[in-house]
Amino acid sequence: MIETVASMRLPVDETLMINKNRIEPVDATGEKKRISIVTGTHGDELEGQFVCYELQRRLQEGREHLKGIVDIYPAMNPLGIDSITRGIPQFDLDMNRVFPGDEEGPMIEALTKQITDDLAGSDFCVDIHASNIFLKEIPQVRINELTADTLVPLAKQINVDFVWVHASATVLESTLAYSLNSIGVPTLVVEMGVGMRITNDYCYQLVEGILNLMKENGLWDGPVGPVKEPVISSDHAVGFVNANESGIYLPLKNIGDEICAGDILGRVMDPLSGKVVEEAKSPIDGMVFTRREYPVVYSGSLLGRVLGGDM
Repeated sequence: MIETVASMRLPVDETLMINKNRIEPVDATGEKKRISIVTGTHGDELEGQFVCYELQRRLQEGREHLKGIVDIYPAMNPLGIDSITRGIPQFDLDMNRVFPGDEEGPMIEALTKQITDDLAGSDFCVDIHASNIFLKEIPQVRINELTADTLVPLAKQINVDFVWVHASATVLESTLAYSLNSIGVPTLVVEMGVGMRITNDYCYQLVEGILNLMKENGLWDGPVGPVKEPVISSDHAVGFVNANESGIYLPLKNIGDEICAGDILGRVMDPLSGKVVEEAKSPIDGMVFTRREYPVVYSGSLLGRVLGGDM
């Protein structure tokens, strides 16, 4: 059942609406567990669009196996998706920096307050993001260390390759995930793929993970494919590779490749002189989990991340 959970009047007699699709068990009692799937907060992150489609297809095909309520919010920032804009057009605003919102605040804060209120009461939430147009990310869950005890066990169930536990100092309190975790809704932030693209394999992998998360917590008793055991970052170092020179970057390693310290991740070239101005090398042994996709780089541009240790 499609419902409008938040709406605001716009100029020229238009209305901004945030919709969700609620899928309930055949024997709905109103007392079932509830999982919310959220995506489209950034308009240039499209991986979650396919996840929403494929998850709904699987649920509809196996409706008899559904034992809980699934709320799917595919477009938290519909204006951004329509215009392929990361933030909210005309406002120059990152929607994921204004939660939990304020009903007495400006338009967008009032909108995010309505969204937060609708998500409150979920037993679980999965907040799906892609990377930006510059970087490709291996499927991963990112967790604030303050919520690690609660969220890491859930992250192990969702079929990602990597769980990155961040220091609390790097976590922004104005994000949707922080706001929901603060009110007792365990929320997993999934990051995968690349901006403005859909990586089919990653999306299928996450759909299996969501179904497995549901099965492990009593919302689904249908079939689930194989589930990966993720690497947890707390046991491994993370190496960052940044450019020292400006130019055109050509990566030589792929996501998931295992490399050694000193291996060349890619080269920065100067088209004017026809020379390689830098060879970007891994600082540690490990696995490439972030790769630069956009070729134009400047000094300081992130070229890749390496997850240290034996994989």
